[in-house]
Amino acid sequence: MEVSSKKNLIRTIASEFAEDEHLDYNVYRALARVERNENRRRVLERLAETEQRHFHFWLKFLDGYKPSLKVKLYPLLLVLLRFLFGVTFVVKLFEAGEEHAVEKYKMALDLMETPEDKRALEEIIKDELEHEQYFVGQLDEAVVKYMSALVLGMADAIIEITGTHAGALGTTSSSIITGVVGLVVGVSAAISMASASYLQTKHELGKSPTIAALVTGVGYVVAAALMSLPYFLIENIYAAFATSVAVSVLLALTFTFQGSVYTGADFRREFAQTVALLLGVAALAYVMGDALSAAFGIKSLIK
Repeated sequence: MEVSSKKNLIRTIASEFAEDEHLDYNVYRALARVERNENRRRVLERLAETEQRHFHFWLKFLDGYKPSLKVKLYPLLLVLLRFLFGVTFVVKLFEAGEEHAVEKYKMALDLMETPEDKRALEEIIKDELEHEQYFVGQLDEAVVKYMSALVLGMADAIIEITGTHAGALGTTSSSIITGVVGLVVGVSAAISMASASYLQTKHELGKSPTIAALVTGVGYVVAAALMSLPYFLIENIYAAFATSVAVSVLLALTFTFQGSVYTGADFRREFAQTVALLLGVAALAYVMGDALSAAFGIKSLIK
């Protein structure tokens, strides 16, 4: 009775682990198929081979296996994310849950009935802890190298342009004027930020100052343009401001999440700090703009 119960338990966990490993195999295989860089494609193929080997280990404990819908659809989703954020982002995001899987594998060691199966599972655990992390480290992409430059441009933009719009909100009721002010400040600040990024990157090895400056400047201009766009589409300045702030929060969500995946930082804390700073600057800028407008009668001059 006890032996039968143990076999059923092994079969249950093997079914779960086989599904996980088959999913991993399909994800890496799908990423390898769309990867044009030869070195990165080889890394992804090696990862797929490793996961396939793990899958076959668990498969021998089962009477049969039928892949779920998730195994078929999830790789397609990650391929889409790969084109949006890069292969390194997707692999790091996908590997984020491996520590939990390793803990479950360690618990399953005691259920292995033969020394051969136990050694095979120990090798799988070793793969998860060492080999895969090593291969992930080989995925060198320009997007990773210049991620800090992109974040620098976009983070500065959402704070500064939101403050500019909030300040204008206290001085004019024209959404068009507010939008134009945001664009003018955005382009000017982008040039300044790009120059600073160029000078800073000159002292960093393995990076091009020119590319870093372009990434910073373009990131700033794109963020400023997206945040200013509502003022050209919405006549009511307060509705436009609310929409612009929503765009700012969405941009903050995007780059803080991407940054947290690369660095392993606490996404919730980083995002909360960014939004709090954004709203705090907006509130302060509005109060200052309103006070200066009242003091100098600016609103009566700018409609």
